[in-house]
Amino acid sequence: MDAGDPAGDAAGEPAAGDTAGDPAGGRDPLLFLQTLQTLWSTQELGQLREEAQRGFAALEDPLAALLDMLDSSRGWRGKGPSLEAWVTRDLKRCLQAQLCPGPARGSPGLKQLQARAVKLLAESPPGLIEPLVSIFQLQDADRSPLLAQVHRLHQEGKFKEAIVLGAKLRLQADLDVEKMCLPLLLQDKADLVERYVDGFPDLQRRLLALMDSWCQPGFDIRVVARRYPQTTLRLERLSPRALGRQVLRLLEQHGLDPDLCPNVITQQRLAALRYLCYKRLVERSVSRESWAEHVQGLVGQDQWLQEQLLQLLTSHDNTALVAQCALDLLLPEERLPASVAAELRQLRIQERTAEAPPEDGKDDHYQLPIPREHLHFLASWEDLARHQEELLQPGQVVGMDLEWRPSFGAGGRPRASLMQVAVEGRVFLLDLPRLSSPAGGQAAQAFFRLVSRLLADPSITKLGYGLAGDLRSLGASCPALAQAEKQLRGSVDLLQVHRQMRAADRPAPGVDGAAGPRGLSLLVQQVLGKPLDKVQQLSNWDRRPLCEGQLVYAAADVYCLLEVYWALCREPARFHLSGDLARSLRRGERAGPGELPPLQKASTSPQQVPAGEDAAPEVPARAFRVVCDSMLQGLARRLRCLGIDVLVLATGEDHRRAAEKRKAIIRLKAQEGFSVGRRARRRTSIQQPPGLDPVAPKEPGSGFVTRAGPPAPEHRSTGGPVREPLGPARSHPTELSVARQEGRVILTSGLPYHKLRAQVGAGRCLSVDCSLKARQQATAVIRHFNVRVTHSDIFSRCQACNCHQYLKVSKDVMKQLVWLSGHPEGPSGTGDEAAQIEDERETGSAPEEAPGGCTYEPSCRWLEEEDLQSRVPATLGDGTRLQLSGVPAGVLRRPGLRHFYCCTGCGKVFWEGSHLGRVAENFREVLEGVPGSREPSRAPSPASSPS
Repeated sequence: MDAGDPAGDAAGEPAAGDTAGDPAGGRDPLLFLQTLQTLWSTQELGQLREEAQRGFAALEDPLAALLDMLDSSRGWRGKGPSLEAWVTRDLKRCLQAQLCPGPARGSPGLKQLQARAVKLLAESPPGLIEPLVSIFQLQDADRSPLLAQVHRLHQEGKFKEAIVLGAKLRLQADLDVEKMCLPLLLQDKADLVERYVDGFPDLQRRLLALMDSWCQPGFDIRVVARRYPQTTLRLERLSPRALGRQVLRLLEQHGLDPDLCPNVITQQRLAALRYLCYKRLVERSVSRESWAEHVQGLVGQDQWLQEQLLQLLTSHDNTALVAQCALDLLLPEERLPASVAAELRQLRIQERTAEAPPEDGKDDHYQLPIPREHLHFLASWEDLARHQEELLQPGQVVGMDLEWRPSFGAGGRPRASLMQVAVEGRVFLLDLPRLSSPAGGQAAQAFFRLVSRLLADPSITKLGYGLAGDLRSLGASCPALAQAEKQLRGSVDLLQVHRQMRAADRPAPGVDGAAGPRGLSLLVQQVLGKPLDKVQQLSNWDRRPLCEGQLVYAAADVYCLLEVYWALCREPARFHLSGDLARSLRRGERAGPGELPPLQKASTSPQQVPAGEDAAPEVPARAFRVVCDSMLQGLARRLRCLGIDVLVLATGEDHRRAAEKRKAIIRLKAQEGFSVGRRARRRTSIQQPPGLDPVAPKEPGSGFVTRAGPPAPEHRSTGGPVREPLGPARSHPTELSVARQEGRVILTSGLPYHKLRAQVGAGRCLSVDCSLKARQQATAVIRHFNVRVTHSDIFSRCQACNCHQYLKVSKDVMKQLVWLSGHPEGPSGTGDEAAQIEDERETGSAPEEAPGGCTYEPSCRWLEEEDLQSRVPATLGDGTRLQLSGVPAGVLRRPGLRHFYCCTGCGKVFWEGSHLGRVAENFREVLEGVPGSREPSRAPSPASSPS
C-alpha cells in the first residue's frame, strides 16, 4: 500500500494485504509515526498533512499518542526542523479546528497527560513550547510542577530556557523577577527580559528599580557577575550610560513614574548640566537668561548636583565668565574659589557683565534679510484668515520649522510651541498653544484646515531640515494633524541634500567641516557663507510674549531655508547636486520619498584633498592608525574592513586621556629623534586573507558582530606587527598603553572634540558627523586624511578584534575540526536550521569576485598541528578558541572553495565569498584600482612578507 493512501476503510479497519499495520487504528502510534516518516523523508508535505489529519482523527487518544511519539524519539530535541515538532504543531492545528477529539478541560485523564507533558517541556526547543502548552492546556495545570521545571532549568544554568518557559506558562507572578532577569541582563538579552515583564506593571517597576540600582555612583557590576562564574557574560554592554538609556526608554515605553529610578534621573540631569555648561562656557551659544533658567530647573535643591555644578564651573579657566554665571545663579561667594569670588564682587560693585553686547558679532552670523515689519505673529483665527492667501499661494516655495521648549528630563519631546512658515519676503510665526486649543474651537479648526491644505498642495514646494521629524512632532502636539506626514505632497528636505553634500566631501571653500556649527547652521555656512546665530535655540519657547531675540531667531531659522534652496538651485554643480534639484526630491514625481538627488556625472571622481601646498600627504591604509570614540563602533568596523588599524575607546573612558597619550608619544619620539609626521611613519607588514565572509558565533559574548547585528565589544588592539607566533595577547589594552607606543589620530564626535583638538595639535583630531551612515563616515575620514586604500587592504584586519594575522586552513582540515566540535557537516533532524538554509542557498555556487575580477593570493601561514593546543575544542597555542559553531554546513561543501582563514586574535573564521565584492562596491569611490575611483585602475599590490 502506498504510504500516502488512506490506511483503511471508513470504519477504521485495516485494508487487506496491509502488512505495515494500521497507522490510524490507535493501537500503535509508533507505526503511525513511521508512516509519516516516509512522507517526511520524501518531502511530500501535502500528502503528509492529509495522512496526519486522517491518523489523528482515527486515534483513540491523540494526545497520549503524541507523548508516546516524543518519548520514543530524540530528533525533536535539536534546534533544526524535525518530524516530531511538525506533528506537534499540526496536532495543535487539528485540535483548534476540531478535526480530532480532545480531552475535556479538567478531566482526570488530562491531568495525567499534563504531568507527562511537563517533563518534556524542559527539553523542548523554544518553538515547541507554545504548541505543547496549547495542546495540553498547561496554563490551567497544577502550577507546582510547572514552577519546579522552571526552577530546575534555572539551577542548571539554562536561564534563557527558564525565562521562556515561565513566560509561555504565564508564571511571572509566581517567580522572583530579579532571579529570573538578572543573568539575562548580564548576558545582554534585554529583549527577552522586556518580553518577560510585558503586561505585568509591578514586575516592570521592580525590573527598573533593579537596573537603576546598577547606575548608582561607585557600583561595580562585576560583583554581581561573580554569582554566575560558569556563564558567558557581556558586561561591556552594562555601563551606567548604556543602562541609563535602557531605563529611560522603558520608563517612557511603559509610562512609569521617573521617581522609580532616582540614580538614572540624577545622572541624566548631570549630563544635561555638562551640556549646558559646554554651551555656555565653551561655545557661548546660549543666552544668560536661558542658561540660568535651565540650570536652576535641573539642580533645584539637590545638594549633590549643586556640588557637581560648582565643580563644572570652577574647572573652567575664564574667571570673568564663571563669575558672571555665579552671579546669574545667585551662588554664595563662600563656595567659590577666591579668584572667582573676587571677580563676582567686582561685578556686583560695577554692575557690569562679562558678555559682549548682543550687537557685537552680528556680522559673523546669518542675518534676516527682510524688514522687521514683514514678520507676523499669528495667534487667532482672524490672523489666519488675514494671511491665508499669502500662505497658500499656488506655485510658491515655503519654508517650515518648529520650536519647542528644551527638555532635559525623562518624558520624551515636549509639545511644539511655535510653527514658522516663510514665503518670499514674509515670515509667519504661528502660536501653536493658542491656535490648537480648544481642539473644536474656531481658531483650531481654521489652523488645522490651513496646515492640511498647505501640506497637501503639490504645487507648493515645502522646505524643511528634517521635515519628517518636525511633522511627527506637530502631529504629536496637535492630534488633529497626526497624519500630517502622510498628507505631505511636494517637499524638499534639505537635510537629505546636506547629507549628499557631505557624502560627496564638498564643503564650501574655507569651511572646516569637522568643527564649528552643525546641522542647519553648518549648511547655511557652507552655502551662504555665515552660520546661524543659535543663542536663542535653548530659550523658553512656551513663554509669552516671546522676546525680540526669540522672534528674530525664529524668523531667521526658517527664512534661511528659502535662501539656501535658491542658492542650491542656482549653482547645483558647485555642491555636486543635480541641476533639477526641486524635481528630483519632490515626492510623487520622478524621485520617491526621501530619495537623494543623483550626483552629476562630471563629479564621479571628486578631488580628494585640496590642491597645492595644503594638500595632505598620502598615507597607506595599513600605516594609518586611529582611535575611535566608543559611539563610533560602526565606523571602526568599516575602517578595519579596509585595513586601517583602529582602537575603540572603552565605554566610559575619559576622552581627555587620548590627548594626554598623544602628547606623551610626541615627546617620546622627539627625544628619540623620530618624526611624528605621516610620511615618516613606519609601514607595518600585514598578512591579509582574501575577500572574506564573517562567521557569526552562536555563543553569547563571543565578541563578533554579523553585518546585520548590533556592535561587537572590543577585545584588543594590535597596532603594529605582532611578534608572537599566533597573534596578540588576550588582554584588552587601554588606549593609554597603546598610544604610548605609537601616535594615533583621534576620531570623536560631539562635546569632546573642541578640547581634544586644542591639546593634540592640528590634524590629529577629527570630529565625525554622526548623522551620516558608517560607510559615509569612513569615506569622509579616508578623504580627509588622504588615505590610499587598495584591494589588498580589504579584510587585512579582523573587524571584531583588530588583529592582522591569520592562519590558513584547508577545507578538509576545517571539516575535521567542525566535525570534532560536534557540528556535523550535513543537515539532519538535529542539525541547525540556519545551517540547512545556508546549505540550500550556497551549494553549487562559486565564490564571487570583486569588481574588475580582482583576486588575492595571501601569504598567510598554514595552520600546523603544533599550532593547536587542543582539537576539541579547537584551541590555538595562546588559548584562542576557534569559533567553529557558526560555519554553515553548506559552505563546507561549496564548489571552488579551498581555504578558510582563522583570526589568531579572536578565533573568528572567514572564507572567500561575496562579501569582498560588496565591500569593494561600497567603497568604489575611494578604492584604488577600481574603474570610476579616484585614480586609474591598476592591479592590487601583493601582500608584503613579515619583516
